[in-house]
Amino acid sequence: MRHQFICLVLVMCALHSACGLYFHISETERKCFIEEVPDETTVIVNYKVELYDPRSNGFMPSSPGIGMHVEVRDSDDKIVLSRVYSSQGRISFTSHTPGEHVICMYSNSTAWFSGAQLRVHLDIQVGEHAIDYANVAQKEKLTELQLRIRQLLDQVDQITKEQNYQRYREERFRHTSESTNSRVLWWSLAQTVVLVCMGFWQMRHLKSFFEAKKLV
Repeated sequence: MRHQFICLVLVMCALHSACGLYFHISETERKCFIEEVPDETTVIVNYKVELYDPRSNGFMPSSPGIGMHVEVRDSDDKIVLSRVYSSQGRISFTSHTPGEHVICMYSNSTAWFSGAQLRVHLDIQVGEHAIDYANVAQKEKLTELQLRIRQLLDQVDQITKEQNYQRYREERFRHTSESTNSRVLWWSLAQTVVLVCMGFWQMRHLKSFFEAKKLV
């Protein structure tokens, strides 16, 4: 019971985590990130693009003409989202298949800057952590207690999705292991058959050779 409680706490802590980072990208470069997402889970990506200013030797807010092309592919390599956004914005999509989702970003045009460097601030939020509960409470006029209950229900729902996803991964891994073991077994049997056939052929060849030389 204690072990299950510890696992539950760790899962809840993981659900509250978000990926906040920034990276540099050139006009022809493409950056991709992999996010493991359960099915029917909301993913929100907040980003902001800054342009390098050689005069101040720092990054400044980019002009409105500079944007980012964002493409999202699911675990089946199907395009979930593909469009051009402005220099700062918020991207939202819902997964329909569990597994790794690839989020790729690259500049929308090379006409606005010649070889300049961009800094992209990126914040990826998955699951119930992507929900703006302050906005939910304002729209649905929830009390503090009702809002807390809503958060707990969303967390339980997300934990259920995570558990289902882990079971899906375990099942897929088991199928892969069984398939690999089966192939190794058949390959070993094939090698054994080939060795036996070669030994039999060599014995017959040697016997024919000795009979031709009248040694036997």
